[in-house]
Amino acid sequence: MGRSAVMTVQVAVLGVALLWRSTDGFVSYTAEAARRAEILRAPRPLPPAVLEDQDGRVFSLQDYRGKLLAVEFIYTRCMTICRTLGTAFRQIRDQVPPRMLGSGFALVSVSFDPARDDPASLKAYGNAHGADGRHWRVARVRDAAQLQALLETFGVVVIPDGLGGFEHNAAIHLLDRDGRLALIGDIDQPARFADRIARW
Repeated sequence: MGRSAVMTVQVAVLGVALLWRSTDGFVSYTAEAARRAEILRAPRPLPPAVLEDQDGRVFSLQDYRGKLLAVEFIYTRCMTICRTLGTAFRQIRDQVPPRMLGSGFALVSVSFDPARDDPASLKAYGNAHGADGRHWRVARVRDAAQLQALLETFGVVVIPDGLGGFEHNAAIHLLDRDGRLALIGDIDQPARFADRIARW
């Protein structure tokens, strides 16, 4: 085998190795898909965070241990993707078995704009989407460090858009009964997400 042929084979092997590593063993073709596969394999514990809901009540996501919990990240002034998230959450709430609501499953929408999303703004968002404050709460994390740690754990990237709003990725997250991030779903597949909850 000539020198150029050997180099070609080495480059090909290196390329395959890099592709294998970057696609999580040829399972995923994007970083997001790889992240979702990793969470399915190894559910991720959450950092501590104190939240305040639309009624001014203080709680923690860990208060829901023993239940399944759907979590989305929004900001209440968002007129685009956050409305889609709210609609998807309402569909999930309406499609899970009614016996699960409150006893085995709940929903929390978390604002990443706590300075502007006070309880009144959270309540207005909740009213617009059907969040009742019991089975579905809308909340904020007032401590900036706790909020950042929570966003990083969930893999949510938030970038100010220079116009008073934010660019951000969106997904529907599921915490398992041990309070760990265990599943990430697409916002355009609420029925599939609700079905997973019913079978979890």
